[in-house]
Amino acid sequence: MNLKELSALLGLSQTTVSRALNDYPEVSETTRKRVKAAALANNYTPNPRAKGLATGRSMAIGHVIPISTQHEMVNPIFADFIAGAGEVYAGADHDLLMSVVPDVDEERTYRNLAARGSVDGVIVHGPRADDSRIALLKKLGLPFVVHGRAGADEDSYSWVDVNNRRSFQRATEFLLQLGHRRIALINGLEGMDFANRRRAGYEAALAARAIAPDAALMASDEMTEEFGYRTARDMLARDAAPTAFVVSSMLTAIGVRRAIGDAGLCMGREVSVVIHDDVLSYLRNGGDIPLFTAVRSSVHLAGRLCARMLLDLIASPGAPPARRLLETELVIGQSTGPVPGPAPGNGPAPGDRG
Repeated sequence: MNLKELSALLGLSQTTVSRALNDYPEVSETTRKRVKAAALANNYTPNPRAKGLATGRSMAIGHVIPISTQHEMVNPIFADFIAGAGEVYAGADHDLLMSVVPDVDEERTYRNLAARGSVDGVIVHGPRADDSRIALLKKLGLPFVVHGRAGADEDSYSWVDVNNRRSFQRATEFLLQLGHRRIALINGLEGMDFANRRRAGYEAALAARAIAPDAALMASDEMTEEFGYRTARDMLARDAAPTAFVVSSMLTAIGVRRAIGDAGLCMGREVSVVIHDDVLSYLRNGGDIPLFTAVRSSVHLAGRLCARMLLDLIASPGAPPARRLLETELVIGQSTGPVPGPAPGNGPAPGDRG
């Protein structure tokens, strides 16, 4: 049975039947139940293309991925996000349309998607501070949800984000409680909103202990294993080396661990490491006892939440922006321990070598 036949059987328009099957709020509960019961009794399965024709929608969600000369958005973390979002799209009979474009073509791509009606909405990835894409999408009238936030005016659009500031403040506080004072930050690109918030949290924790941030112990770049290795290697070679690191991703932390080993040091005894862990499905943080102490958050869950939020916005045009702030969980692993040597104030400062 197709949509036309089911509609004729019920004596309803195809649009009403389609909207009832998709739980549109303008269809009464009585009609929704009647339509769904008839669909079940007659083994009716909605066809996405037919649904699009009936509702005037594309039944597709867009993801525009800029490929920059500075950073690469298509990475292992992105893959887990897409897996989570894709589960929601599939359950709602929506397709995923991904456009991988150079930075210079990003704005034109959004305009084309809106003009052609190729998608019903988009997810915005990798927001920068004061991101121009938000104003553009508002102007185009294309529903969107931001994975992250973009600086000020965050109440005017929909987003799902991790509390990055509080997360890195908590990670740094934990190391301070263990006696560490020379704590390095290995961060993501600080043009990105999440990295700015993480640095702010790190600096707030230091300020609460009257510790001035040391520019020599802060680095930001694309979050790769090589960046973590190279940065930690150079910092550990300093006379006043750090005794601990706060690291923005597990991939980067793997490089930090390699540098610690190459320096003849033991992670968790002589040098502590706390990471941000995105709980990647194929790159686990150890077994029953985590390898790294981590502030943990599921990027797979974030994908699901963004997708569900966007579908709700599409189904309810004119609804106010929705927001979801996720808190991280501090998980104690094998990578942290008390500061080595005398406690601060009772001898040489941690990290002094020679």
